[in-house]
Amino acid sequence: MKDFPDLGVIAVIGLGYVGLPLAVEFGKRRPVIGFDIDPVRVDELLLGVDRTGEVTSDDLRTARHLSFSAQPDALADANIFVVTVPTPIDAHNRPDLTPLRRASETVARALSAGDTVIYESTVYPGATEEVCVPILEATSGLTFNRDFFVGYSPERINPGDRDHRLPTIVKVTSGSTPEAADRIDALYAQIITAGTYKAESIRVAEAAKVIENTQRDLNISLVNELAIIFNRLGIDTGAVLKAAGTKWNFLPFQPGLVGGHCIGVDPYYLTHKAEEIGYHPQVILSGRRINDGMGAYVAGQMIKSMMRKGINVAKSRVLILGLTFKENCPDLRNTRVVDILEELRDYGVVVDIHDPYADAATARTEYGIDLTNTPEAHRYDGVMLAVPHRAYLDRPAGWINGYVKNLSVIYDIKSALPREMADLRL
Repeated sequence: MKDFPDLGVIAVIGLGYVGLPLAVEFGKRRPVIGFDIDPVRVDELLLGVDRTGEVTSDDLRTARHLSFSAQPDALADANIFVVTVPTPIDAHNRPDLTPLRRASETVARALSAGDTVIYESTVYPGATEEVCVPILEATSGLTFNRDFFVGYSPERINPGDRDHRLPTIVKVTSGSTPEAADRIDALYAQIITAGTYKAESIRVAEAAKVIENTQRDLNISLVNELAIIFNRLGIDTGAVLKAAGTKWNFLPFQPGLVGGHCIGVDPYYLTHKAEEIGYHPQVILSGRRINDGMGAYVAGQMIKSMMRKGINVAKSRVLILGLTFKENCPDLRNTRVVDILEELRDYGVVVDIHDPYADAATARTEYGIDLTNTPEAHRYDGVMLAVPHRAYLDRPAGWINGYVKNLSVIYDIKSALPREMADLRL
């Protein structure tokens, strides 16, 4: 297939929330190899099953030019490689580029003269050319911008969002030379109906991505801090935000837990690079501290409310509804609900967690949590609606009262329930 450079065979490296929708869209139009190191994931996709829920079996059937493999040898046919592996942080909030480095090594072993490598993984400005390109050169023996070219096009996938899909979100593109930038932009233009935006350099595209989520993180940290202040003042935060929202330029952010693969992670990539060049970020890290502390704050509010009602906390049982990092989505990456769980357990509370969207095996493997399938088997001293899935909100009025004792506390973290149904709201 490398005899057809005008067509170009695309290999998408990493078939998660970002890579699979991309492979499907390209696979509707041109040859695509979907590669993932997890053979179980590949076997599921071959059967038409996407455990993330981002792609339907019909979507997979319509991508008639798409094949799947967990064998690196399958990449030999490709001449365009798109890397969509995760870029997490470690226990010390430092960027973990291990998946990115390994993916670059895998691509480099299949790289030939004239090929193009495009990165979509979120990184700090400079990472593509400073970290990935040297690996591509060293492993392949080829020379950057002579034998192969590189681009960066940040992902903008929003898991669980049925309105903003890959083709309907403007795609930022970039390339290592002007000619490469043009080719990469034209490539994405084939599948992005919303249009593309060609950034002036790879570093600009990298920086644009990382500040998108940093900005959201800071806005949420502001309303989280406001919620803490208003709670102490005895003022309903939701009522305040509703009133303030009547002004045309007031931004409609809501307080809550900040987890997931982007907003709670990406700012640390930017602050890492800033500190590397001798600047200590203040505003960004302040916002991160507030958001990282919300789980402990919420748990503390729950405990105080239970004590005020005379509930014996040390002998209490609490039900948390929702474990995923956001509603109506099975994604458990970096969920901050676990912070609430750990804090409640420190008080001696027995905690059950229920989530109709979360995969039980993943919850057990990643967090050591055994989800309960039968929360109705108990009457709880407290119930916390942590993630307002539709499966909860579509229930008949007063449903949550069926889980609690006469003396109990109901905490609606995201103010999703009617006000009279909850004792506490963030």
